[in-house]
Amino acid sequence: MNKIIIQNKQAYHKYFIEKEFKAGILLEGWEVKSLRAHKVSIVDGYVFIKKEEVFLYCTISPLLSLDKSNNMLYQYNSIRPRKLLLKREEINFLSSYVKKKGYTVVLLSLFWKDQKVKATISLARGKKKYDKRIILKEREWRKKKLFLTKYKKNI
Repeated sequence: MNKIIIQNKQAYHKYFIEKEFKAGILLEGWEVKSLRAHKVSIVDGYVFIKKEEVFLYCTISPLLSLDKSNNMLYQYNSIRPRKLLLKREEINFLSSYVKKKGYTVVLLSLFWKDQKVKATISLARGKKKYDKRIILKEREWRKKKLFLTKYKKNI
């Protein structure tokens, strides 16, 4: 059972989603505890490829707690790069498309699979302003059409 931690709803508005991938994430213990408390923000997060490895930047706020060994506050780095675990073919596929103009890798969501944190990332192409307007017009027309069909049935 997959339990969603957080979703990036703006990604569907800003990008055309081409292909989705599921990836594991290398996290520290305090990060997992913070994710259980939903102290994460992926609005400013992004994914990048460096030296045939995929990394994720997102803000995970720490829970305030004392280090039990010496009673001092532990130094948390909430905006560190976290390695994403993907197959070699998937990394090669993503890196080949990112080198092309207009493509990027976007974080869509974080979720629990069993007791592990997974990420849904996607290969995406940016939308232009007129693309967004066309999609809004189509959505409004679908709503209006649905309203009109219900209205005619009631008469």
